[in-house]
This record gives sequence, C-alpha cells and structure tokens, in this order.
Amino acid sequence: MCPLRKAIREIPVECDFCVIGGGMAGMIAAIAAAREGTQVVLVQDRPVLGGNASSEIRMHVLGAECSGRRNDVDSRESGILEEIRLTCAVTNPQRSFPYWDYILYDFCQREKNLRVFLNTHLESVKVKKGRIEEVVAMRPSTEDVFSIRATLFADCSGDGRLGKEAGADFTVGREAKSTYGESLGQEKADRKTQGSSILFFTREYDRPMPFVPPSWIRTYPRCEDLPHRSHKSWEYGYWWCEWGGELDTIKDGETIRHELYRIALGVWDHIKNQVDHGAERWALEWIGAIPGKRESRRFLGPYVLNQNDLQSAVAFPDAVSHGGWTLDDHPPAGIDSPDPACKQIWLDRMYSIPLRSLFSRNIKNLFFAGRNISASHVAFCSTRVMGTCAAMGQAVGIAAAVCLNKKCLPMEAADRYVREIQQRLLYHDQFIPGVKNEDPNDLARNARVTASSEQEGYAAGNVIDGIARMTYNGNHAWRSQPDGKEAWIELDIGPDKRFSEVHITFDTGLHRPLALSGSQSFNRKFIWGVQPETVRNFRLEAFGPDEWRVVKEVQNNYQRKVVLKFDPVAASMLRLTCEPPDETQGARIYEIRVYA
Repeated sequence: MCPLRKAIREIPVECDFCVIGGGMAGMIAAIAAAREGTQVVLVQDRPVLGGNASSEIRMHVLGAECSGRRNDVDSRESGILEEIRLTCAVTNPQRSFPYWDYILYDFCQREKNLRVFLNTHLESVKVKKGRIEEVVAMRPSTEDVFSIRATLFADCSGDGRLGKEAGADFTVGREAKSTYGESLGQEKADRKTQGSSILFFTREYDRPMPFVPPSWIRTYPRCEDLPHRSHKSWEYGYWWCEWGGELDTIKDGETIRHELYRIALGVWDHIKNQVDHGAERWALEWIGAIPGKRESRRFLGPYVLNQNDLQSAVAFPDAVSHGGWTLDDHPPAGIDSPDPACKQIWLDRMYSIPLRSLFSRNIKNLFFAGRNISASHVAFCSTRVMGTCAAMGQAVGIAAAVCLNKKCLPMEAADRYVREIQQRLLYHDQFIPGVKNEDPNDLARNARVTASSEQEGYAAGNVIDGIARMTYNGNHAWRSQPDGKEAWIELDIGPDKRFSEVHITFDTGLHRPLALSGSQSFNRKFIWGVQPETVRNFRLEAFGPDEWRVVKEVQNNYQRKVVLKFDPVAASMLRLTCEPPDETQGARIYEIRVYA
C-alpha cells in the first residue's frame, strides 16, 4: 500500500454519477449529466481539462466534418461541444491554447451539480456482484485520498484504467478479418496499435534564430529520410511524429515519450540545420511534454461497432450520436514505417453510434465514451477523433441521467428507455442520424407557422419538422429573403397556452470545420469569431390576450442553441423578429421549441 494511504484518512465523497477522465468525452459527459440535475464528480489526473485538445498536447478537435471535406451537409457535432467551440472562436481571438484550457474549466465551473477533482489519480476500485460500488482516488498535491461512491460510473480515461481495475472485458490490438467480417482487418490478429505523437510549435522572428540540438536526438540528414511525410510548413509540428504502436502504449509509455522527443527534435533539426527549408528566422517555441495517445484498450459492450456498420451507415435503433471521420489507420511503426503515415478510406455517409457500444457487457453500471468504446480496431480508426468522442460523451451523460431517473442500469435503459434518451439528447442539440424531435412537451410541434418571407426550399414550417440541421434528405431550416430588413416568424400554437421557455436553434455553419488549431493551413478552412450565418440580435413577442408584448430581447448572440427563459405567459401566438446578420443574407433558423 502507498505510504500516503497509510497516513491519511480517506475522505468520503457521494454522488450519483462518477466520471473518470477529463478529456473532451469525459468533461462533456459530466456537464451533460449535471445539466439534467444529476450530482456528478469528474476525476481528472491532469491539472487541465481537454486531454489531447488541452494546452499540454494541443491537438485540434476533429470530427465528422472531416476537416472540411464533408461540406455538402451539416456534419459538425452540435450540443455542448458546439457551445464550447463557438465560445472559443468569439472570446479567444488570439487562438491561445492556455485560454482554451480556461474555457473548458469555466464550462465545468458553471454547473452547480458538478464537482471537478483535478490532479487526482484513480487508485483502486471496489466491485461487488458485477457492479462498481466505489473508487479510491488520490490527489498527491494536497495529500488527499478520496473514496467516491456513486450509482453509475463512466470510464472516459482513454486508457481505460477504471474499467481495467473493475474487471471489465476489453481488447487490445487489431482483429483478424474473420472476427467481424471486416475486409480491412488483419490476416491474423495481433496486439499492435496506432502510435502516439508529440506536437511542437514554432514562431517566426525578425532575425536569424539558431537551433542547437541535443546530442541524443534522431537525425534526418535528407528529405528522403522522411518518406511520405510532407514538411513544407512547420508552425504546428506534425502529427506524423508518431511512434510506439509496436510496443505497449501504456506500460512502455515513458520509453515512447522519450523516443518521440528524439523524433520531434530530430525533425526540427532537419528543417533548421540539415536541409535548407528557408527556416532561418524560425525558432522552436513549445514542444509537448506529454504524447498524444491514439490507442490502447478498447472495452467490450453488448455490441462491438465494426467496419461494415460504418461503411453501411447502419441505422441502429439505439443510436445516440454520430461520426463521419474517415477510416484513418496509421502504421504501428509510425515514422519508422516506409509506408505513408496513414491510410484514409472515405465514408460516403455519416454513421450512428449505438448506446450498446457505450457500456460494459459484464460490469453492470459502467459506461464508457472516447477512444475506448466497444469498437473493432478498424471502426476505432474513425470513432477515435475528439469531436466524435465528445458527442459520445454527451450521449453517455444523458443516458446516465435517464438511468438514474428510471432507477435502472444501462442494459435496461438500452432495452426500454432508448427513445427517452434520444429525445433528451435532441433537446440538448445532439444530432442523431434518422431521429426526429418527438417531444410530447414541445408546444410548437403542431403549430401553424408563417413568416415575413421565405427563400425557395427554406419554408417557415421547417422549424418544426423535427430536424435541426441540413442533412442528406433536406435543408430543414427557415431562411428569410436577403433584403437587409428585419424578418419575423410566427407560431400559432392554438388557444391560449402558458409557456415560460422557448428554444431557438440558429445556423452556425456546421458544414465548416471549427477548431482551435496552430496550423495556418487548417485555420484558413474556417471562420474565427461570430459565424457569419448566425443571427446576433432578436426579440421574442407573445400575443395574448389582445396584444403583442415583448417577453425577451437578445443582443450580440453567437451561440447556435439559445434557450430563453422568462416568467410564464399565456398566449396563442409567439413571434420571433430577427435582424439579419448582414445585408447579403436573411435570418436563418433551424428549430423553434416551446415549453410550459
């Protein structure tokens, strides 16, 4: 036993839902559950949130939008991740990763039902009859040990430490083709994985800046020593500074970290000193001290998502989120492989992710979200990216809240309460392919909708058609004529009804990528700041008993999903009047909901 454990009494902590791992998946799972009234504890072993997206690693958040290649539909993840992205784009004009850390921390601190334990490491797990009863976590910086009891748990730790300690079934490596009938599987299964990477930032100065390399780095005297690895720009380093997939990415983590240092510094030495790349005035400003890990354990749920599901875009009855990144496989040898740094196979359509792939098949109260979900190695090549992981996190957070409300475990929820989970996810702006708003409490669903004007194909009635984005089967938005004038849309909800909450979903350009990135070429693909389609200024009026009156007015909005809350009013109609974003376009709205 650790000496600290002998000397210090464990501090008891009680909650409904305990999330281990504060990367994008775990943080969003915790926020989603907390917003549903669940008492949540989030345990993160680092001083910052965000995992691979944090300032410690600095990978940009990618997802179903495929870095802008899937621009024929609204493919970017919505919900909590979209809130965070838009907040960063507007409040972080300097594109600072430490400021991004602050934004993530602030999102957690806003939730009164959420307690965050940073710098806290999972130490042990108590399991009884296939259920986790308690986890013990240690915070060395304060010499505290916590015993955390909860009804439900989620492993969003990436490496799957909680599930492993609890005895959850998992796998490592690449399956044979025959295991799931995957054409991209291996002829023979192995335990090789994708490797890890270290990024670096560089900065241009007004004078020559030397780089004196340490003696222990790798050397690449010629460009031919880096085959298939373009390095024409260098401000953001390279994801292909990758290595370690032929080792154990957990147990050999320190060996991998040191070798990645050798590789990253060796690549920078190549650019600065070995071959003339025109980098005389560029200097190394930052190099990651922690590798960005791609793959380790994957848990086994009641269903294992596989290549065929993704390529066929299977419509799972228990779908709770979506993905769309390519099948993006990297050679385990990383930079040492003579092959291209990755092999990407395009998916024709976005796919759904079933709830049955997000909880354990043998530990009854354990969810998981992130790169450790129940997926084959081939499917994992797509599901592993952080935008997709974040959407899975929101699904797990809402599913946990529904389980607690229904007093059931994940398996029963998947069998009996999937529709309710799906509807709560849509309520919070999650996108689930093929699932429409059918919320019986939404007073707008049967309204008669009219507007001041409409563009062809963007009728006013689209705001209640149940889908809140452009999809393969339609636009699903109202757009007013681009005449530079105020535009209004009215909902007649019948005889006077009392309501106190109106949800409005605006257009924020979900067909484009949007991420904090150090890459100049990637930054050119999106718009940093308020998205140009988004309505900034608007007012809501209600009609009753004999006149229109303003119940809410908003200035300088930049969010996609806006929830207006006010003292209850009795009215038969409501009107939303919007200033167009500019003189070249009209108002754009995807959805309006009304609640008592």
